[in-house]
Amino acid sequence: MALGLAQEWVQEWVQKWVLVSGTHRPCREPYDTAQVHNCAMGTGRTEHTGRTMGRTVDLNADLGEEITDDAALLEVVSSANLACGFHAGTPAIMRQVCELAAVRGVAIGAQVSYADREGFGRRRTDIGYELLRDQVAEQVGLLTEIATSAGIVVSYVKPHGALYNRVVDDREQAGAVLDGSGRLPVLSLPGSVITELALERRVFTEGFPDRGYTETGRLVPRDLPGALVTDPGEVVRNAARLADMVDSVCIHGDSPGAVLTARRVRAGLDAAGFVVQRFS
Repeated sequence: MALGLAQEWVQEWVQKWVLVSGTHRPCREPYDTAQVHNCAMGTGRTEHTGRTMGRTVDLNADLGEEITDDAALLEVVSSANLACGFHAGTPAIMRQVCELAAVRGVAIGAQVSYADREGFGRRRTDIGYELLRDQVAEQVGLLTEIATSAGIVVSYVKPHGALYNRVVDDREQAGAVLDGSGRLPVLSLPGSVITELALERRVFTEGFPDRGYTETGRLVPRDLPGALVTDPGEVVRNAARLADMVDSVCIHGDSPGAVLTARRVRAGLDAAGFVVQRFS
């Protein structure tokens, strides 16, 4: 996808948000999901059309971070972003989540991160392309080995924390994540550089109902006002609105009351007429 097209997509997507109480949230206007897919997927991608026809949406959350109740979240979500040890998690936890996901039919994604357990992967880390590529490959390789032994496959890759925000705009870091993750589909923010560079592989976009957005469509940094949406009702409403704009809705597994929030979001999506279904 050309950079100009990515920028155009971001501009169109941002226009669908309104500023309310210091944070951006989706408006109630109908959204053309076919247009979203065409812009996000670009040429040379495997296009997925299930959401447009059947109002289906994926619901994902971060698991394996030793914070929340993974088993309970796996009863609610359709995709699980599994920490691969660099910011949180252990092989034993990864195996446990994979085994439960296999039983419940939940997709597993490799949530790759900078090597930053002390900072939970949220500190900006300046490392070169080759080292990051190798670290991503190490994380994906470990999860693949564990998942295979549990009878499940790794279905996609999604960066975590500081790396997630970095690959939205940094071409070198995005390229390292892609080159270290083989042919895995990518889950990322709409208009990201990583989705532009992910040629010949599937790309899925996601939205965060519990996060604030900037006027350029990026997530508000966590240390700034408006970064987090804490009102449960607003999170549920945001999720239902976002479901018409992206392929997947993400609930942060490390947030207080993550399981309850996920259950409320799932119920809200059901009430809005969406079928929660894994995209991979």
